[in-house]
Amino acid sequence: MGLLLPIVVVSLAVLVKGADWLVAGAAGLAYRLGISKIIVGATVVSLGTTSPEAAVSVMAAWSGRPGLALGNAVGSIIADTGLIFGLGCLLATLPADRYVLKRQGWVQFGAAVLLAVLCYGAFAIRGDAAELGRGVGVFFLFLLVMYMYASVRWSRQHPRAQPQAQPTAHAPQNGRPALLLLGFIVIGLALVVLASHVLICSVSVMAVRWGVPQVVIAATLVALGTSLPELVVGMTSIAKGHYELLVGNVIGADVLNVLFVIGASAAAAKLPIVEAGASVPHIFLYLHLPTMILILLLFRIYIFRAVRTGSFRRWYGLPLVLIYVGYVVAQFLLSVSGGAGGHS
Repeated sequence: MGLLLPIVVVSLAVLVKGADWLVAGAAGLAYRLGISKIIVGATVVSLGTTSPEAAVSVMAAWSGRPGLALGNAVGSIIADTGLIFGLGCLLATLPADRYVLKRQGWVQFGAAVLLAVLCYGAFAIRGDAAELGRGVGVFFLFLLVMYMYASVRWSRQHPRAQPQAQPTAHAPQNGRPALLLLGFIVIGLALVVLASHVLICSVSVMAVRWGVPQVVIAATLVALGTSLPELVVGMTSIAKGHYELLVGNVIGADVLNVLFVIGASAAAAKLPIVEAGASVPHIFLYLHLPTMILILLLFRIYIFRAVRTGSFRRWYGLPLVLIYVGYVVAQFLLSVSGGAGGHS
């Protein structure tokens, strides 16, 4: 314990500094390229924060644990939209970019609905043997390529006269070369991912030594750990005044969790929808997917209203955070009861 506590403190410090560099580099890059910061958040930043998760999910699929990919990806979408965007709304008045939200926003919702339709359709046909095959994975990866291509085109068509495209006190690195700013993003992302992993592992070990059950750790710390990079980057964006980065990162990460994380994982190995041997095998169908659709449907309603006024109202964050808290509590209770039932 005497060694773990300093590791936790150092990990937190590195996590914050890495997020600071990542946000600074992304904001500066948006200025240098003359594009909206929300576009950078929805592409460069979100691709970086979801890439490690995609790698972990693909390796899990290859190593014979494919069931982790679906739950992790959908859980991350719920955390990104409910916890991160919800907290962002409560802390600041987030801007609603009509151009982006009417394009990437619909891709975000459409990708999630497509995933739900495929999962429930497969379950209706094959029951507990339902799975997402390699064909679905290849299809998702194809959609990912189309989405990234469309995002590049949309970024070029986005109106250039944006307030966030001007130098501000929050972005002193705006005059630096684009290559150097990209280096800030890469190094900052590496520090965020590494520090997040070390932090979650250290806290998990501490929880075990304090006698916390494994099912509780899995339902709370591990679930939070998959979205910790997005959370820290989002809160740093708020602190630095780059609100558009948070909005873009949430939307982009949600899209990539479906098309990139699940797509790459399903292409590597068939993903079972009902996890055999799990304490609660149908939890993905009965809890994860319905919560994802509910929270994204609410987000769509918010977008519909926000694009008319130019910003999201701060109270919008409260229902999102409450849904996320209810989801975590339900997952915790189901894990505990399932784990207890499995041991009896």
